[in-house]
Amino acid sequence: MKEENVILVNESNEQIGLMPKMEAHEKAVLHRAFSVFVMNNKGETMLQQRAAHKYHSPLLWTNTCCSHQRDGETNIVAGKRRLEEEMGFTTELEELFSFIYKAPFDNGLTEHELDHVMMGDYNYPPVINSDEVADWKWMKPIDIKNDIAQNPDNYTAWFKIIFEKFYDHLTKNI
Repeated sequence: MKEENVILVNESNEQIGLMPKMEAHEKAVLHRAFSVFVMNNKGETMLQQRAAHKYHSPLLWTNTCCSHQRDGETNIVAGKRRLEEEMGFTTELEELFSFIYKAPFDNGLTEHELDHVMMGDYNYPPVINSDEVADWKWMKPIDIKNDIAQNPDNYTAWFKIIFEKFYDHLTKNI
């Protein structure tokens, strides 16, 4: 399988080039990414546990899905594509905000991303792709926030940042 490129950007989200995904993570180059949060009508967030063979953050809990946009792909189209690939369904998405973060990992790779956060609604169990996802569950945001405080090592770096900085924004429509 051919390695995908990520979209290199400056801090203003202007595209400045393309680079193979692994190289971008080795060099800690700022690139575009997205995180999708799916909520149900009970106010719960669908979480996924990353597959055991992921090159970073294996078996950690995180938002419903996340990945990188392809060249020429809008954030919404990318979010829907990856939601279908990882969780086996699609739904309407709304882009909420974006932020830049940098998180080094023990394996020498670094996430340095301009992350676009999107939200959608769905009320059914997913059909997970076991190549991408080990498990999934619904949780209320307050329970997630409390569990992150008690068990931070169970969650991905970007997910903890989103919950710390943007919790009120994520929960205002519940």
